[in-house]
Amino acid sequence: MVIHASAQPPRGRSALMAGLLSAGLLLPAGPARAQLQLEIEPAPLQPAPVQPAPAQPVATPRSSPRPAPARPSAPTPATAPAPAGGMGWQEVEQKPPVQEDAYILGAGDGLNLRFLAASDLSGPIDILNDGTASLPLVGNVELVGLTLSQASLWLEMLYRQHLQRPSLQLSVTRPRPLRVALVGEVKRPGLYTLTTSEASNTQVGVAITGLPTLVDAIQKAGGVTPTANLRSVSLQRRMPGTTPRFKRARVDLLALVRDGDQGQNPLLFDGDTIKVQRVEEESVETAVEVAATTLAPTDIRVNVAGEVKSPGNLSLPANTSLTKAILAAGGIQDWRANKKNVELVRINRNGSAMRRTFRLDYGEDVSADKNPPLVDGDTVIVGRSRYAVSSDAIRAVSDPLSGLVNVLTLFRLLDSSN
Repeated sequence: MVIHASAQPPRGRSALMAGLLSAGLLLPAGPARAQLQLEIEPAPLQPAPVQPAPAQPVATPRSSPRPAPARPSAPTPATAPAPAGGMGWQEVEQKPPVQEDAYILGAGDGLNLRFLAASDLSGPIDILNDGTASLPLVGNVELVGLTLSQASLWLEMLYRQHLQRPSLQLSVTRPRPLRVALVGEVKRPGLYTLTTSEASNTQVGVAITGLPTLVDAIQKAGGVTPTANLRSVSLQRRMPGTTPRFKRARVDLLALVRDGDQGQNPLLFDGDTIKVQRVEEESVETAVEVAATTLAPTDIRVNVAGEVKSPGNLSLPANTSLTKAILAAGGIQDWRANKKNVELVRINRNGSAMRRTFRLDYGEDVSADKNPPLVDGDTVIVGRSRYAVSSDAIRAVSDPLSGLVNVLTLFRLLDSSN
């Protein structure tokens, strides 16, 4: 068979493409700019006792159609399970550490595309909401979900259909804001947008600058609760590729607080999910230690009522003990307060209430059994002594009677004057 290929150049070629063609950087014909017309003729058979092999097709290299390159995807690690139904998970225990993850392109990123041999095609590009970027010669190209190295390889494969020397450099000039989710034992769970300049909601005077980290996100969420398990903080992150696949890594924030291990404070990526687990067994020593760091709120609001000198809603330092809260309210009223009946009422997140009774002793150290640390929203009620109960009962009866006696005395005075 003999194949005749003829290319029809498109009309209205721009000056840019004409300049690239004259400089030898643009291929004269390609699958995106040429229409191939194939005419097939049967090849004559040679008279011979043995059937000859069929003739091979002959075509001009630059006029032959090139297959469209496949979009690169991230290699699946050997330890990662195969995605089921378009979704896959990989459990990572700091191998590899999340600090070494590559930046994944997404909608809102501002990029700079530079061709080494075609400066006229170079310039800034933006990734739109649909995940595509408009590029010269090739049109809209999907880049979301790829790393910079994968995107550079992908673009070189596309431009190889149009340019003889498609070498290029791709860089991020304007990264998109990071949107991360915080759930679990944090003060205000939810979705947060992080930039390179933030304000901390836990410690006064602590500024958040630079690329956001895990601690920065916790600080913006108001810090951790007293029941947070800092040894079990889960970080979920999307892996590169078009198929949604995620991995999880465990972070030990207690090692960061005690030993200053910066490896436990990784940089965050867009789409990360941080989950702070609840501690199984509460430890007062750990709670007090965490309250002194930037991971916890500095102030709490506590209601102190009952037989104290200045009852009301007080602003106290985080993890203030029961006795310190009573002293902040002016102390107890002598003879009226019952030191054996100090109640602590706490409303949990699920709506349930916890009510416990303690004996007031100013000499007790902080402990969960005798002098517990308080949390935001606690209510402390100092009960009345027997003397106060009896005195209030007599007053409740005598006050109306004293008013009646005063009225009778007034009537007698009026009668005597008449």
